[in-house]
Amino acid sequence: MASKYVKRLFALLFSVILTSFSFQAKAAESKEEGGKMNISKEIFGHISDSHEWHLFKIGEFEASFPLPVIVYSPTKGLSTFMASKFEHGEAHYEGYSLDKDNKIVADDGSKLYDISITKNVLAMLGSVLLLFIIFLSAAKKYKKNGAGKAPSGFQNALESVIIFVRDEIAVPNLGSKANAFMPLILTIFFFIWLGNMMGLIPGGANLTGNIAVTCCLAVVAFIVMLFSSKKYFWGHLFNPPGVPTAVKFILVPIELISLIIKPIALMIRLFANMLAGHIVIVCFVLLIFIFASLNVYVGSGFSIISVALSVFSMLIELLVTAIQAYIFANLTAIFIGQMIETHAHGADAHGIDHVHTERELEL
Repeated sequence: MASKYVKRLFALLFSVILTSFSFQAKAAESKEEGGKMNISKEIFGHISDSHEWHLFKIGEFEASFPLPVIVYSPTKGLSTFMASKFEHGEAHYEGYSLDKDNKIVADDGSKLYDISITKNVLAMLGSVLLLFIIFLSAAKKYKKNGAGKAPSGFQNALESVIIFVRDEIAVPNLGSKANAFMPLILTIFFFIWLGNMMGLIPGGANLTGNIAVTCCLAVVAFIVMLFSSKKYFWGHLFNPPGVPTAVKFILVPIELISLIIKPIALMIRLFANMLAGHIVIVCFVLLIFIFASLNVYVGSGFSIISVALSVFSMLIELLVTAIQAYIFANLTAIFIGQMIETHAHGADAHGIDHVHTERELEL
C-alpha cells in the first residue's frame, strides 16, 4: 500500500518538474524589455483557451499540435483550416487573424461566428468520450456477470462512488425522486471531477476553470430545476402564505432574485475555485524564474522549495477536484429538491405555512 502512495508522489513530482522544464524553455521567448520574464503572460497563457494544444518545449523541440479553425462570416461564408496557418498569431490567413487575446477576428472588422475546435472544446469532447468508455465498460461487466456478483477492480471503485452520490447527495435531497434525477447528478459529478483532474495533468486543459464551461453546466442545472418545479413552489414564491400583503411586495422580488442567483452561484463557485488552484500552482513554478532573474544561484536554491510547494498544492488540488464536483452536484440536488416540494400541511400557531419535501414526508 505504501508503495502505491510513493508512486503517486513521484508521479506528481514528475508532473511538476516537467511543467518547470516547459516554463524554462519558454522563458527565453517571454522576455520583456529589461530582461524580465512576462509573468502575467505565462500565467494566463497556461490557464486560458487556445487554438493549439501546447504540451511542452525543451530546447528547440516543441510538442504541440494545431487545432481546426471553423469560422463563418456572413460576407465570406464558411472557412475551415488549421490554426497553424496563423503561425502563432504572427500571420493572417483568408482575411482572419488572432488578436492579443488569442481570439479570431476579421481583418476588415466584419462580424463572424467562431465555432472552432479549441483546446477546451477538444478536452470536453475527450472527457465525454472517456466517460462513455468508463461507464459502458462497467455496464458490460454488470450485464455479463449480473448484479448479484460482487464487483472487482475498477468496477468496484466506480460502484462505491455511485453509491456515495446516491446515498449522500440524491436521496437526502430528492427523496423518492432520487432515482429519476440520478442520471443527471451522476453525469454532473463525474464530468466535473474528470474535467478537474484533466486540468492537473501537465499540458492539460483548464476545462472547469473556463467560465463558459461552468456557465453551460449551471444553465443545464437551472433548466432542469425550472421544468421539474411544482405549482406549489411557484405558489409559495409569488404568494408566500402567512405573510402580510405589504411585506409580499418586498419578499417576492427578493425570492425571484435568489432564484436567479442560484445558477450564478453554481457557475462562479466552480470556476473561481479551479482557476485559483491552477494559478497558485503555476505561480509556485514561476517563482523559480523570478528568483533566478535576481541571481542564478538563488533561483537554483529556491527551485527545491518551489517544487515542494507545487507538489503540496497539487496534492491539495487532487482533493479539491473531488470536493468541487461534490459541491456542484450536491447544490444542484438541493435546488431541485426545493423546487419539487409537495403541498403544505397547514399553518402553525403563528400563522406560518410549512412546506415539506417528499423526503421529509417519508420520514
